[in-house]
Amino acid sequence: MTTSVPIVEYLALGDSPHLIAQQCATCHATYFDRRDGCASCFGSAFSPVDVSTTGTLETYTVVAVAAPGVQVPFVAGVINCDGIAVRSTIVNVEASPNDVRMGMPLRLTTFVLGADDNGTQAIGFGFEPVTTSEDTK
Repeated sequence: MTTSVPIVEYLALGDSPHLIAQQCATCHATYFDRRDGCASCFGSAFSPVDVSTTGTLETYTVVAVAAPGVQVPFVAGVINCDGIAVRSTIVNVEASPNDVRMGMPLRLTTFVLGADDNGTQAIGFGFEPVTTSEDTK
């Protein structure tokens, strides 16, 4: 059996992979990863909330220069998932302004980034376009 681990703590794997944000109990601001205090209201109580696996592209850029070893070009974007902003790579699309548009419907997808010597797979996530026929289901 292959073991898989998420590349970030807030990626839940399993039958229905999804992201989990931390929401401030006072003002409902959402954050990824652990927080000691809310940057919006300074509250200190948080609870986990599941993030929608679908959203719309709010803004993006085509990255042409990156750190050594990072394949370019790629699309980096901000996806509105029912009011929660998710920063992510847009995958399974050409990295060109001709193929990416603001407001395009996207969905969460996961993929294997690599494996260690024991076969444990590192799982990453991105958002991919939803085709018109899938969008109407």
